[in-house]
Order: sequence, then C-alpha cells, then structure tokens
Amino acid sequence: MKDYEKILVLENVIEAGRLESLLKEEEIPFHIESYHDYAYDGIFQLQKGWGHVEAPIEYKDKIIKIYKQMKENK
Repeated sequence: MKDYEKILVLENVIEAGRLESLLKEEEIPFHIESYHDYAYDGIFQLQKGWGHVEAPIEYKDKIIKIYKQMKENK
C-alpha cells in the first residue's frame, strides 16, 4: 500500500462501516485505519478521530464525494 495516501478522517466505527460498504460497492481500492490503541485504551481516538481512510490519490475526489453524500443521507 505504498501508493496509498490519507484521504479523510472518520468520526466513529459506524461511519467507517458505512463508508467501507459504499467504497466496496464502487470497487474503489482503500484501507481503513483505526486509531485505537489497546495500550492506551483508545485515548487517541478522542483526540484524532476514530481513524482514517487511505487510498490511491486518484480516488481522493470520488471518495470525498461519496463521504459527503453519505453524511447528508444519515
């Protein structure tokens, strides 16, 4: 995944799951990285957000568009 870049920060696990489903549906390559650290009991998630989405940069605009649509259609 050396060609993957951080695209956006996710707020929670539900948002991550919804976005994962939508990106798979669109056949967009991606990786979701959680900020949870068992040693610190998730303290970084309070500061940084739940986690982030990584993907090839050429998919950035499409992922952001899908994310914004997802947030509007809660």
